[in-house]
Amino acid sequence: METSRQITAIQAAAILVSTIIGVGVLPLPLFAVRAADSGAPLVTLLGALVAFVGLTLLALLGMRFPNQSIIQYSEHIIGKWLAWIGSAFIIVFFAVLTALTAREFGEVVVTSVLKNTPLEVTVIVMLLLAAVSTRNDITTFAYIHNYYFPALLGPGLLIVVLSLKNAELINLEPIWGNEPNGMLGGVLTVAALFQGSFILTMIIPAMRRPEKALKASAWGMLIAGGLYVTIVAATVSVFGAEESRQLLWPTLELAKATSLPANILERLDAAFLAVWVTAVFTTLFSSYFLTIHSLSKLLRLRDHRMFSFFMLPIVFIMAMLPHNIIHMYEIIQNVGRIGLFVTIGYPALLLTISLIRRKRGDRVGDKPMDPGV
Repeated sequence: METSRQITAIQAAAILVSTIIGVGVLPLPLFAVRAADSGAPLVTLLGALVAFVGLTLLALLGMRFPNQSIIQYSEHIIGKWLAWIGSAFIIVFFAVLTALTAREFGEVVVTSVLKNTPLEVTVIVMLLLAAVSTRNDITTFAYIHNYYFPALLGPGLLIVVLSLKNAELINLEPIWGNEPNGMLGGVLTVAALFQGSFILTMIIPAMRRPEKALKASAWGMLIAGGLYVTIVAATVSVFGAEESRQLLWPTLELAKATSLPANILERLDAAFLAVWVTAVFTTLFSSYFLTIHSLSKLLRLRDHRMFSFFMLPIVFIMAMLPHNIIHMYEIIQNVGRIGLFVTIGYPALLLTISLIRRKRGDRVGDKPMDPGV
């Protein structure tokens, strides 16, 4: 089945932003502060740059193979069996990432809002919503992301701007932190929060002009990364590094401490959580879609819909494996760092080999190559 090329560069950038901005926005300042206290904004910026390197690799690969996803062109670059192993790692990793995203969503909801609701109910409801949504094609997938994009970006920027009235710039000094020894680990942890951008490998074959993939990547990372840096800077400037270190979800506390002018709303946390639920859905939607879409390509099936509900119990069981919220965040950090080998290391390997072997896919409009060649 030939992919319909209807996604524009602007839509691709919007998909990247709405995928990246998700459940990780709540603990992001905590991860950054633990790594370098007042240097948290710098850690976040460096993490975004590391993530952009990986996204650039994916964009360059997609531009070389505009008719295929990474599951398909990897076979052309390194051979069928090695590519099968790499693709299996990608599928397993994003299935685990989907499960952890759903579990983190459930923990936040039952802790902050629905305190008498079983954790399993909140997790399965969000997974069901994602599973039903993934039964659409790639064009509808893009429309859903573009529809929610303004609702995600606007409130986030509004909270940051309004919180600046309580900011103290001295809390951001020194900009490299007092104890920057843990900065490397923090950079990798923050970079792992951008791994949803791997969805670009699935978007490029559906873009009208795949040659604009790099431009779309740059804009997507600039917007998402810029929002993350400003959220961390606002949190640290308002609360200070030491107090931020004691907060489980600093961004949520920032929303609680922020109010609209003239006290129209004295606290924005309720409105923020409503927007955050949407952000979680778009992130979960992308990772679930990427998982089942990649699986269908690996098995050479014409359609991914049959896996929408097949993967649901597997992902749900994985989501319920962490013992508690502390254990969950330990797993999230470890899985995220290990996943950088999949989302950055593997594409780097493929691009290097494709350049050495001078492998290149067909142009847009040509008949896709046979992966077994």
